[in-house]
Amino acid sequence: MGRIKKKGEAGNAKNYITRTQAVKKLQISLPDFRKLCIWKGIFPREPRNRKKASKSSTASTTFYYAKDIQYLLHEPLLQKFREQKVLEKKISRALGRGDVTDASRLERNAARPEKTGKPRYTLDHVIRERYPTFVDALRDLDDCLSMLFLFANLPSTSTVPAKMIARCERLCLEFQHYLIVSQSLRKSFLSIKGIYYQANIQGEDILWLVPYKFNQRVVGDVDFRIMGTFVEFYMTLLGFVNFRLYTSIGLKYPPKFDQAKDEQAGELGAFKLEGNLANTISDEAPKQLTDGNAEAGPDPKTQAEVNKLIREMREVDVDGDKAENDADKEEVATDAIDKFEPAAPGGDVLPQPSYSGNEPESLFANCTFYLSRETPRQPLEFILRAFGCKRIGWDATLGEGAYTTNERDPSITHQIVDRPVIQAAMNEDGDGEDNQTAQKLAPNQRMPGRIYVQPQWVWDSINDGEMKRPDLYAPGAQLPPHLSPFVQNTQGAYDPTIPLEEQQTEGEALEDSEEEVDEDEEGEDDLAVKEIENGADSMDIARSDDEEDEDDGNDSFGGFSENEKEANESEDDEQAAELQYQRELEAELTGKPIKQAPSNPQSKAKAEARKKLAKAAKEEAEELERAKGMLSKKKRKLFEQMQYTNNKKSAEDQKLRAKRRKLEKQKARAKAA
Repeated sequence: MGRIKKKGEAGNAKNYITRTQAVKKLQISLPDFRKLCIWKGIFPREPRNRKKASKSSTASTTFYYAKDIQYLLHEPLLQKFREQKVLEKKISRALGRGDVTDASRLERNAARPEKTGKPRYTLDHVIRERYPTFVDALRDLDDCLSMLFLFANLPSTSTVPAKMIARCERLCLEFQHYLIVSQSLRKSFLSIKGIYYQANIQGEDILWLVPYKFNQRVVGDVDFRIMGTFVEFYMTLLGFVNFRLYTSIGLKYPPKFDQAKDEQAGELGAFKLEGNLANTISDEAPKQLTDGNAEAGPDPKTQAEVNKLIREMREVDVDGDKAENDADKEEVATDAIDKFEPAAPGGDVLPQPSYSGNEPESLFANCTFYLSRETPRQPLEFILRAFGCKRIGWDATLGEGAYTTNERDPSITHQIVDRPVIQAAMNEDGDGEDNQTAQKLAPNQRMPGRIYVQPQWVWDSINDGEMKRPDLYAPGAQLPPHLSPFVQNTQGAYDPTIPLEEQQTEGEALEDSEEEVDEDEEGEDDLAVKEIENGADSMDIARSDDEEDEDDGNDSFGGFSENEKEANESEDDEQAAELQYQRELEAELTGKPIKQAPSNPQSKAKAEARKKLAKAAKEEAEELERAKGMLSKKKRKLFEQMQYTNNKKSAEDQKLRAKRRKLEKQKARAKAA
């Protein structure tokens, strides 16, 4: 006879444990238990049978794996939490005895662990446990960066201390410096939530969100204690990541920080990067080559060996070159490059190669920018420096660290402005004053040889990998649509960059042409009415005095009323219906087809095209139904779900095309007027 199993010793009852039981087993408070679970990556689980897992009549809401809680029993942080609990009890006992001096002494010792010899807890060992390799840490960096950039922009409150905000800001600026030096930034997008950035670090794409530099309002319905627990973990993680990234490119970590510049809004300019002694010499050689000012040449022995190999290769290839010259002359040189087409007709649109040989990382290397004071300095400075720009100036009111604060500097090639066209305010003496620039330029004056663009030009240029046309982004111009670079275009989907005629369906094209014809006819009718009215107004009819007296006595004709017009239209519809009914009776008696009224050949052709489309759609639907009949029930349901999703997307695309068509017609009318 087998061993009898007792209730609650196997299955769900043994594998799961409730939160209350876990807190009692670990002997810590509930807030400390939450912290520990967040830092160790332990989260609640859902058992298959909640009633069996709860082991009680009352239904429990939160369950954990019993093995996870058993794993937490050996966590070193538990001892720190218990020491903190013991200290709080000592302070409460001292206050209960009325010994305020002893309580204040204990509180001071707890606030100054560096003097008492008892250090605070650290999360270094937790980072090493959760991320055994550096690639694992990079893959989990998205949420980390988004959270730290968010807290770096928050105001200090009782729940969000100022030290936490300052540390978040410093870590984020250090990470931005790495992206600038390594030129790892790839794309960026301006959205309602904030600015999205994407960087590629050691083959891993990292996407994070940075809020705009607005005054943030801290609301009370957000639990900042739990968010602060995440921030404490993420600060340790980003510190490890920054250290590894800086040392990988030969930089000292942490970089030197100038507190005075930071107080004057220096931000990125408050840091000074330095290289390690082991990598400084190796890093200087490529810099001299890239700068083009290197005085020292290559090693003479190495150069002699290279020259010898080149001569030998030339002597060997002389005969081969002579033999191939005739064949090369016959071949026609073509500059065309390969074009990648999708294998299937509904495949994704593949990125195409271009003729441009410039690297996107050095897109703004030869430019000198000046940022007007109404533009967002922080994101623009970061993006421009990350894409090779070394000379960025701005107004002195925006902070320290500018290349120049003189707006009249002749070395400036591009100026970014975000204000309407300057309107000159004329004084009594007749002199115009702008009052919108720090250097007091004359009204409507532009520096010669300088390109003026709006901030969107920078984002669109880096996303496309080339400098966009500046006339499309001139001050006061209507900007082109700012599209997300993270959305991959699929075949058949709506694409704002492609002309409407190339992506609309045949049915939409027919409807559009019919609407244009109707609008043209309405326009011609309106013109005819206007000509008749103008002719009637210009006519001068001589009437006798008697006729004028009679006209004064009688009411003048004011035209047909709305009721009369509706009655006339209804009569016309009734007459047309009676004529159609008469034709149908004649056709039925004679056995001949119904006589159709004479119609316009253009409308007749459109009607035939519409019939062909309807017939083709009907045949396609019938073919699809026959194909669905060959599928199993499970696959048929899956196919119908796919069809529903595709029809929903096509309906959304159709709405977007209709909206664009309407806007284009409005623009055309405005230009014609």
